[in-house]
Amino acid sequence: MSVFASLVVGGDGSTSKGGNSREISSGIDRTTFLERRRRADFLLIGGETARCEPYHRTPVPVVISSRSMINSLADNRLAHWWNLSPTAALAKGIEKFGGNVLVESGPMILDQLLLSKALDGIYLSITKVVDGENPINIAELLAKFGEVTRSEIEGTTFIEARKPI
Repeated sequence: MSVFASLVVGGDGSTSKGGNSREISSGIDRTTFLERRRRADFLLIGGETARCEPYHRTPVPVVISSRSMINSLADNRLAHWWNLSPTAALAKGIEKFGGNVLVESGPMILDQLLLSKALDGIYLSITKVVDGENPINIAELLAKFGEVTRSEIEGTTFIEARKPI
């Protein structure tokens, strides 16, 4: 079983720009992200992510943890909109689809999964984009993990952080 979050941020910690992550992502980040996504048993996202990001077609099932039952992904036959907490949706998804999970949500759900010790790690991409919205403190996020490895490809920094503290 492997539960990893995948998050792209700008150089200033911005998690979105213009309402979604597309403007923050780089070409190499997008390629890496899509490769990782294809290997997952399912994706876990929140309702806000479902409404703002392009999840109308996914290569694997996508579980949406949301209190709002307005299903903005009704056209995705692999979408499962569950009125469950992120940890309960994660557990139900693992039971239904398998234990190789990629969490592609925003900072609020990531924080909840970290607090409940449900994450094994995070894949973090840092691009050069700045002046976006909803910033996170990158150093504080990485301080929650015991092992951190970094590499840089085409101007994007890739960080894999494992073993939450």
